[in-house]
Amino acid sequence: MYRSPSGCLCRVGVASNACLAHPGSAGGLSRRRFLATGVVAGALGSIALASRPAAAQVAATPDEALQRLVAGNRRFSAGELISIEEDLKLLKAKNAEGQAPFAAVLACADSRVPVELVFDETIGRLFVTRVAGNVATAEIIGSLEYGAAVLGTKVIVVLAHSNCGAAKATIDGKPVPGQISVLYRSIRPAVDQAGSNLEAVAKANAKIQAGLLRKASPVLAGLIRKNQLKVVAAYYDVATGNVTWL
Repeated sequence: MYRSPSGCLCRVGVASNACLAHPGSAGGLSRRRFLATGVVAGALGSIALASRPAAAQVAATPDEALQRLVAGNRRFSAGELISIEEDLKLLKAKNAEGQAPFAAVLACADSRVPVELVFDETIGRLFVTRVAGNVATAEIIGSLEYGAAVLGTKVIVVLAHSNCGAAKATIDGKPVPGQISVLYRSIRPAVDQAGSNLEAVAKANAKIQAGLLRKASPVLAGLIRKNQLKVVAAYYDVATGNVTWL
């Protein structure tokens, strides 16, 4: 059993699509519609890969993609960035015809987590989705499916970070205004697992959300089975700049 983005418990494999059809889930997708979405995404992927612009991906395999991110974070932590000069060249070249990102990142909305800088990557190389608490909502899953099936990303990183406000708010469980508390139900399983330690909760949440991406999406699961995609969890230390791979 695992907990879906909607907060309900689902059986791995058999019930993952039914979970997305749960009345409380984001988008309220039916099983038939969700499966059809996966088929369409696969078809779009074939078309997009065949007609991709000249800009080539910099990593051919999931392992190569992950190692590139590891090396980029080492340069960032050491203050030896190389991406900024390349950014300026790309801006001057007005490279607007297409994109070929080699990796996707599900990051928190926290303004202290500059994803492209953290991995020392330039324009068009990372497909970034952001939401408070780096949780895998239906919209986030759909975006990452597009990145993998259509754009050809080789690795998805669920990137948690230190001093996460969403994780802390879930631990505290205090009343909050508006719809902020909707985040609690997705992060609560990490609190149940890791207790009140903020770092432990953030890391547990990253691993839980990565697990959801692997299991709740037929599109991503199919690419993983073919060794065309990896989904990994990581933790960014805001103070040091280091990324720990979980």
